Amino acid sequence: MANAREVKRRIKSVENTRQITRTMELVATSKLKKATDRVHAAKPYGDALTEIVRSLYAPAFAEQFPLLRRPDGTKRAAVLLLTANRGLAGGFNANLIKEARRGLDELRGQGIDTELHIAGRKGIAYFRFRGEPISGQWTDIGDVPTSDDAERLVGGLRDRFAEGDLDAVYLVSSEFVSAMSTPPATTKVLPIEPDNAEQSAEGFILSPAPGFILERMLPSYVRNVVFTALVENAAAEQGQRRTAMKNATDNAGEVLEHLTRTYNRARQAQITQEIAEIVGGAAALE
Repeated sequence: MANAREVKRRIKSVENTRQITRTMELVATSKLKKATDRVHAAKPYGDALTEIVRSLYAPAFAEQFPLLRRPDGTKRAAVLLLTANRGLAGGFNANLIKEARRGLDELRGQGIDTELHIAGRKGIAYFRFRGEPISGQWTDIGDVPTSDDAERLVGGLRDRFAEGDLDAVYLVSSEFVSAMSTPPATTKVLPIEPDNAEQSAEGFILSPAPGFILERMLPSYVRNVVFTALVENAAAEQGQRRTAMKNATDNAGEVLEHLTRTYNRARQAQITQEIAEIVGGAAALE
């Protein structure tokens, strides 16, 4: 059995660790509330914009606007992966990386030439270690992503799709269902999928002219898809970190209970031994 002094040092170490994880849990809880509010604020606009753009799809518009083109076949695709810059968030980053690997393997299995773009140090470090070529990387996306951040990530890919250099753009990010449910998901950003393949935009009354509307709306739609994903990803990261830190704090508490019992037993055995030595010494003097 470990001596009392050694157990006491372990107790102090675990107490310090629990204090750190508890603090991180509180910080993540605070950030999660703000991130959740941003998700709720961003989703209605994003959903409405997506519905409008997909409803306006028509072959005639596809000929006029490159962002509405639908390639005959996919020869080259880009995968944009969103991860975190920090760890200690449970399986958050690992699940996103696994989803990206699955998507890349599936595309390559179909003979599609793929390129990988990553936002977040964790994803970059993983694929760099595996020797995977990374065509674009960003590590400066903060906890409060902006529309400008989304433009930096997807602007170049959007322009290359319009020019015909890319046939598809996929986005891998976490879907924020709740703080406890943040599954990884793959979204096909481009080409834009219409709500109904046979629906025609000719039935809409558009003012000003359709060209004026779509010319401004299509780039905004692509940017907003990525912006919404960034906002949801930030909230999912904080939700996963809060859960991970709460579990770590609870586990530290259980370890402390076990160590306290061990310390009490060790201390009791030490005291018993000291008493026995005193009694033995007294008896020897008689």
